[in-house]
Amino acid sequence: MKKLLITGSSGFLGWHLCQMAQAEWEVFGTYSSHEITIPGCQLMPVDLTDFQAIKSLFQEISPDAVIHAAAQSQPNVCQTYPEESYKINVTAASDLAGLCGDAEIPCVFTSTDLVFDGLNPPYAETDAVCPVSRYGEQKVEAEVEMRDRNPQTIVCRMPLMFGEGGPAAQSFLQPMLQTLRSGQELALFTDEFRTPVSGKTASQGLLFALKQNEKLLHLGGKERVSRYSFFEQVIEILEVKQGRIKPCRQQDVKMSAPRPPDVSLDSSKAFSLGYNPLPLRSQLAELLGRV
Repeated sequence: MKKLLITGSSGFLGWHLCQMAQAEWEVFGTYSSHEITIPGCQLMPVDLTDFQAIKSLFQEISPDAVIHAAAQSQPNVCQTYPEESYKINVTAASDLAGLCGDAEIPCVFTSTDLVFDGLNPPYAETDAVCPVSRYGEQKVEAEVEMRDRNPQTIVCRMPLMFGEGGPAAQSFLQPMLQTLRSGQELALFTDEFRTPVSGKTASQGLLFALKQNEKLLHLGGKERVSRYSFFEQVIEILEVKQGRIKPCRQQDVKMSAPRPPDVSLDSSKAFSLGYNPLPLRSQLAELLGRV
């Protein structure tokens, strides 16, 4: 089997990837501060902001491909601590791409729908980027640097993701479910729209992208929903009996990082190639009893 290196294996997306990739790859994963074990994967602690550490890892493993899923992905944290987040979101990504370029191997980069300003959705791969937050800016810079340093870079812009998170991570779904199940009220935006997918679906999309002769793909779901309408489905399908949701507006909630109103992705290019996310209701049903 060929060797696949997955960075950020203790994170939400990396944890899913490490499990799903085993069907076709010998999987190696990195983690930073959260030590975990995933049966069938060889995981190791690596500081991705230390170039020599990444270089030594490449020499030790000699991977045939890389999926770079490690990131500081919380926009508010990036907005507040831009220098620290830049090291992992841009510098480490660029260094990793350089090593992949030297080895002449493909590298899938997990970018984000937040590279857009949310004013002209839905967004296709041909649309110009226009981020409104530091996180979006860092992802745009990483996209450019990685493609410059490795012509085999495959940029995948990911939507909002939900689902199980493994032992060391969670999606936005878990804390919100906890709020409801404790009997509290949960305020949700009616004016912020995304095209969400589950962590399992996102992982399938990234592994699919690794086999395509494409340099940029959007891997959103097929349905555009607001946070509020998404949770209406969550409550019904996951059979949440406690608490209640109430509508609110994005513009009425002050956050460190600016939030675009609608970054729905047009993923028809990936759909035409064979990426086929299940309906949102079906993806949620797979989580029944597990979140």
